[in-house]
Amino acid sequence: MLMLATVMLQLDVHCLLGTLANLSSQISSSLEPLSAGSRKAQGQPGKGELISPSSGLAQRNLSAVAVSLTAQYRPHCRYDFLDLGEVEENMQKALSCKGLRRFIVEPSLARVVTDHLAGDIDDGKAVIFECNPGPGVLTRSLLNCGAQRVVALESDKAFLPDLQALESRLEGQLEVVHCDFFKLDPIGHGSMKPPAMYSEKLFTDLGISEVPWTAGIPVKVIGMFSQRNERNMLWKLVYALFERISIFRYGRVELIMFLSEKEFTKLVARPGDNRSYQALSALWQMACEIQLLHKEPWSSFVTTSKHGGMAIPRSTLPNDHLCLVRMTPREDFFTSTITPGNAGTLVMMVKQCLAKRKGRLVERLDSWSPGSGTKVLGQMGLFEDVLTGQVYPEEYKQLFGLMEQSEEFTQSWLYEEILENTKNTGCI
Repeated sequence: MLMLATVMLQLDVHCLLGTLANLSSQISSSLEPLSAGSRKAQGQPGKGELISPSSGLAQRNLSAVAVSLTAQYRPHCRYDFLDLGEVEENMQKALSCKGLRRFIVEPSLARVVTDHLAGDIDDGKAVIFECNPGPGVLTRSLLNCGAQRVVALESDKAFLPDLQALESRLEGQLEVVHCDFFKLDPIGHGSMKPPAMYSEKLFTDLGISEVPWTAGIPVKVIGMFSQRNERNMLWKLVYALFERISIFRYGRVELIMFLSEKEFTKLVARPGDNRSYQALSALWQMACEIQLLHKEPWSSFVTTSKHGGMAIPRSTLPNDHLCLVRMTPREDFFTSTITPGNAGTLVMMVKQCLAKRKGRLVERLDSWSPGSGTKVLGQMGLFEDVLTGQVYPEEYKQLFGLMEQSEEFTQSWLYEEILENTKNTGCI
């Protein structure tokens, strides 16, 4: 009865009334009685009480008994836990995938991830997009933690039947879509066959509308970047963010993704680190708050590949882990001088400046508008000999704002050429 008493103290009132009314006699007969002295004192449960892992496991086991006894579908209660499956069973399902992908198959790892997302789930305002859930271990863990609306975007047809079976057991908390998040909005026009899809169709079908940039987070995307095109995907997303197209057309969509340790190192590199500080670093830091939530060894994930093994990419940088990273678009990113209409030019400006991180910034500015570099650097309070690799992301943003307001730079070739290059990059 100790496990039951622990659960009863933490259950929501509506869940307590809904589940215990029909099950009290059956559950009590299946558990050993305890002395009155072992019970917790009756009273109001504490606010924000934390649940230990062992306590959570007890709740899952108890709820599994309750569900099996009543043969009912899972109600709207986070304490009627879905079984996360056995590691071996989850692994066999994952290995049915033919392409190079990584999967979470261990329930303990899925719980670690959802523990870091507890605040996001409790908030309940954002829709959660889960990219390529595969066997659905993390999917079930998200639902167990109380996620009210999870959209599983699965690209491999082999995983759809199990996910759809889970969807049918629930009451609207899960929606399964045959879609590859990483193939949203390909170049070109015309009809599209799943798993490729236009974001407009996805969001429309899900009933998700556009919200102002300064509003809350409408969608949180959870998943794992593909190893094959991890860097290309970061470029595609940063272009979309700066221009407020694709998923960012609908507001400040937050990314909570696993990416390789080497790419995370580059993503958060600071000026002066010429080895790692690159245009992608400056652009993501400029546009988003970046937070490392967790680091997990590659060996914790199941990898499917033609050649077997973990398929860890070679790198001169530390690369022993996958990093769970939160990237939240800044509410104040767009200003009166930086808009979705000209932010693509800002991307190209930063790319050109940081192509040679040991070059002098004044020379780059003078190449765009002869004789203007010294004046602009003076307005920013920067020395004339500052190198492009020593300039902070927020300083590049300030620099672009000054260039936008300057008659000299608006007359230069920079804008025409860069805007033309932006259209032909193939990144969006």
